[in-house]
Amino acid sequence: MEELIKMVTEKTGISESQAKGAVDTVVSFLKDKMPGGIGSQVESFVKGNAGSLGGVVDSIKDKVGGLLS
Repeated sequence: MEELIKMVTEKTGISESQAKGAVDTVVSFLKDKMPGGIGSQVESFVKGNAGSLGGVVDSIKDKVGGLLS
């Protein structure tokens, strides 16, 4: 999450605390709007608790695969 906060700070010119608030807001929004456990997995990934992006992507594919067929 620190890497994302740093990126937001650099690209927008806002303070680190403002960037943290923005990132937290977006993560919360995604968590609330995504189906099932996908939002929690995105949150875990952003906060650095997930093993890899590939694992998150594979899980998302499994959960929404039927919707895309």
